[in-house]
Amino acid sequence: MNFAIRMGIPEMLELWMDLSQKNAAGTISKKELTLYTKWGKAMRLLSQDPSYPSLHTHDIEPLTKRYGVKVWQSYLENNTSRAMRMYWVYGPDRQDITIIGLEPHPEDKKNGAYDKVTLSDMPVMDV
Repeated sequence: MNFAIRMGIPEMLELWMDLSQKNAAGTISKKELTLYTKWGKAMRLLSQDPSYPSLHTHDIEPLTKRYGVKVWQSYLENNTSRAMRMYWVYGPDRQDITIIGLEPHPEDKKNGAYDKVTLSDMPVMDV
């Protein structure tokens, strides 16, 4: 079972479109290209199997409480300073996964570290 990957609005959709357009135009920076490549790979793996081992997917309770539905975190990278993490939810449609956040892993796991994570809104369901 494959999932369709959707982007939260407006932040995640805007970031992905910006990176995609810069890559196509050849104007993407090295740092942006690294993010674009890792993020693209993580989304491919996520669409095929949200439990894929290298993603280290797990739920994030503070974000779940804040967002109102279970929020999951998957790795884009590991064992590196400020390793990037992708935050996502199931939906809005049955076979959808929506990326709602992309940020470095919070350094301080206590004291409300996840309060600083910016989360996009869900796209509208297809009718």
